[in-house]
Amino acid sequence: MKTNHTPKFLLSLIICLCGVQAVLAGTTKDIIFLAGKKSHGYGAHEHRAGSMLLARCLNESGLDVKASVVDNGAWPESDKIPDAIVMYCDGYKRHMAKEHQDKIQAWADDGVGVACLHFGVEVDPDELGQQFLDWIGGYFEIGWSVNPHWDATFSEFPEHPITNGVQPFTVRDEWYYHMRFQPEMANVTPILSALPPVRTLTSRAKDKNRGSNPAVMAEVSAGQAQHVAWAYERPDGGRGFGFTGGHFHQNWQQDDFRKLVLNAVLWTAKGEVPEGGVPSRTPSDADLELNQDYPKPQKK
Repeated sequence: MKTNHTPKFLLSLIICLCGVQAVLAGTTKDIIFLAGKKSHGYGAHEHRAGSMLLARCLNESGLDVKASVVDNGAWPESDKIPDAIVMYCDGYKRHMAKEHQDKIQAWADDGVGVACLHFGVEVDPDELGQQFLDWIGGYFEIGWSVNPHWDATFSEFPEHPITNGVQPFTVRDEWYYHMRFQPEMANVTPILSALPPVRTLTSRAKDKNRGSNPAVMAEVSAGQAQHVAWAYERPDGGRGFGFTGGHFHQNWQQDDFRKLVLNAVLWTAKGEVPEGGVPSRTPSDADLELNQDYPKPQKK
């Protein structure tokens, strides 16, 4: 008598497919954007809107990545360990990492990538300086680093996954520079470097905290390029990224500016960056208006 093996075959196929699906699910990079509280007003330091825009770009990229946003300076409720976190927030005394440094350290010890955008790279050296050197390889230090607005042109890039598909570009932003890095730049790769005009220092020379200081003036006057974005490979294999741009929300509309940060976030999560970089559509003006903390000022 002929035996029907179809049910067993189907069961085996289902089990096989479920196993494949489970394996594939395990490769998905889980990235959490930690967006800080309201800050500067319309169009600037848009932590929530910027994080949501970048997360959407990653989720729409077709890559094996899942990005989510926790806003208003809150902390993820889930105990699940992500592959990377991105802190886009106000810094120094108001930095969100102050309240969660033990958790971030535990995650970093587990290999979780850490990326910080704009003001999020500035910390109080006595509170988080060493931690930021360990997590992302550098930070903004008052009295050493400066934060002028200037048009930075980036024409050359290192060979690194973060620069995949990125073309030369010029963007006006509040580009911080003269950062405090790991000694001898150990394991730090400058990603974006440019020579600021001396006027970025002379125009704000009275501000000794963030405007100018003898050390940075000497370097810029001597024609030494300054690093405004960098990648860091921690000795334990974890990864970090610092990006000093991101003051103006509209800059996410610049394709190469946006691509570089998307590449970096994926790289920090130990994801494979495509040869052409992370694909994303150019945000429309309407896209940029979404999720901002403050309403657009009405024209008089």
